Amino acid sequence: MSARRTRRVLVTGAGRGLGLEFTRRYLQRGDRVFATCRAPSRARDLEALAAAHPQRLTVVALDVADPDSIRRAHAAVRRRTEALDLLINNAGVYSRHGSTDPIERLGTLRFDDALHVLRTNALAPLMVTQQCLDLLEAGRRPRVVAISSEYGSVSENTDGFPYYYAASKAALNMLMRSLAPEARRRGIVAAILDPGWVRTDMGGPQAPLTPARSVSGMMTVIDGLSARDSGRFYTWEGTAAPW
Repeated sequence: MSARRTRRVLVTGAGRGLGLEFTRRYLQRGDRVFATCRAPSRARDLEALAAAHPQRLTVVALDVADPDSIRRAHAAVRRRTEALDLLINNAGVYSRHGSTDPIERLGTLRFDDALHVLRTNALAPLMVTQQCLDLLEAGRRPRVVAISSEYGSVSENTDGFPYYYAASKAALNMLMRSLAPEARRRGIVAAILDPGWVRTDMGGPQAPLTPARSVSGMMTVIDGLSARDSGRFYTWEGTAAPW
């Protein structure tokens, strides 16, 4: 039997897709998981996991774009643990209108739609991390991971990525890059991962990767992160992602 120590893991956006798969797989490893989503009562798959793992899974309500919700979620987690070893900032949106075509064309662009996506995808992970600093600083070899996208790569945008989503992921990458030196001084490794094109509600049925394969690869990358990886951007397979 492995001597691996149990991790205390917080996953945002855990109601479905990659967040749900991260939750499922860390539970399979025997870890203690805090899984957050906006509406736990509607997250049936998460409810089923909580029923199967009542001692190791706590479901917490969290709207990552709401400062009060972030504070309440932090307090709920803190009541149950004195530390976190891993924070996975996974929650995000494709557009204000869901995961279908965001309808972002010149002539239809709107401040409010853009700011909603930027707030949720770029700023919220930074604010969640900031709120959880006390728990992370008390963790064992703590890590913060932000789930980004190929769309966050400026150099790869040669044929017109979706305006708001791509901008939000590029901003997320820059914010994480800015966070990394300060986090490193606090003993925290902060890294960025591109999960690939995954068969989720956001990725669509034509995507080549299953959530299981993507998350398995990302967990391997997370396991191998060290201080030298802080601020770096990796694919789900562990190769350097283009900025």
